[in-house]
Amino acid sequence: MTPRSEAVGRWLGLRWESRRGKGGAIRVLVTGAAGFIGSSLVERLLSRGDQVVGIDDLCDFYDPARKRANLADALGHAGFTFVECDIRDAEGLSAITHARRLDVVVHLAARAGVRPSIERPGLYADVNVRGTANVLQLAVAAGARRFVFASSSSVYGNTTTYPFHEDDRVNEPISPYAATKLAGEMLCHTFHHLHGLPISCLRFFTVFGPRQRPDLAISLFLSRVGQELPIRVFGDGSTSRDYTFISDIVAGIEAAMGYDAPFRVHNLGNNRPVSLESLIGTVEAVTGRRAIIDRLPLQSGDMLRTCADISRATTELAYEPAVTLEHGMARQWEWMQAGIE
Repeated sequence: MTPRSEAVGRWLGLRWESRRGKGGAIRVLVTGAAGFIGSSLVERLLSRGDQVVGIDDLCDFYDPARKRANLADALGHAGFTFVECDIRDAEGLSAITHARRLDVVVHLAARAGVRPSIERPGLYADVNVRGTANVLQLAVAAGARRFVFASSSSVYGNTTTYPFHEDDRVNEPISPYAATKLAGEMLCHTFHHLHGLPISCLRFFTVFGPRQRPDLAISLFLSRVGQELPIRVFGDGSTSRDYTFISDIVAGIEAAMGYDAPFRVHNLGNNRPVSLESLIGTVEAVTGRRAIIDRLPLQSGDMLRTCADISRATTELAYEPAVTLEHGMARQWEWMQAGIE
């Protein structure tokens, strides 16, 4: 370890040490902290009194300024420390937790997106697989009591069994992104087996809401339909997704952080799949404008349908998604409009 790395580790360690035990607070490290889900989780953890260190490399997959804006409130909180670090940088990660202990690691950082992964499979494997191995090593070294891994509904591929259950076979991913998430789950199981690290793997189903990435369908459709610009629609509109609002996902992550099981996989979805055609109808209702559709063929790597069986999460995590697509989209549209100057 370099002198600079040791200095960073000591500095962060002192900050954690000075807050240990405040009101029963736990020490949580969140990777991907400046992203859509990460920043929302960070704010929730800070609101309940936890001590949080957030890691993010602020990459240019989308505008880094948006990511910094996501963390604006958290950066002013005494319980939060932000470190700009790439999860592929094993030495940098080691410096963050050098000689210090953590209670929980929530690993959200990843290269996201099915279609971009087809164009850059090597990058996705490097970040999502090697990076996950590095974060798992960090958790073991820091004595974490629990590790929460953000997986994806994409691991189910084009299975014909609905709804998707955690015990379904997931050995036929149809995109590099899906393959990296499945590899991440397998790495998690390996580290659990070798080191006894308790792990929760959470398969997220199409998360939406304020701060959603600008390239994702709801965000993109709201923006373009709101400006009376055409939207690209792949297929005949019959494909469907299980849309899950951000506050429901954060509640599921929070429950998994406190779940007492050696290794477990949970679906976090809404169990209410919506067709693409119906989604566009909701966009029109929320924006008050008609969609101008540029219809294109289905894309390679896209799943035809997602639908979560959430019975395990409901029973074991008391997970009960509460926000409907219509209500959640209206809140996202309101947030997007508030950002228009």
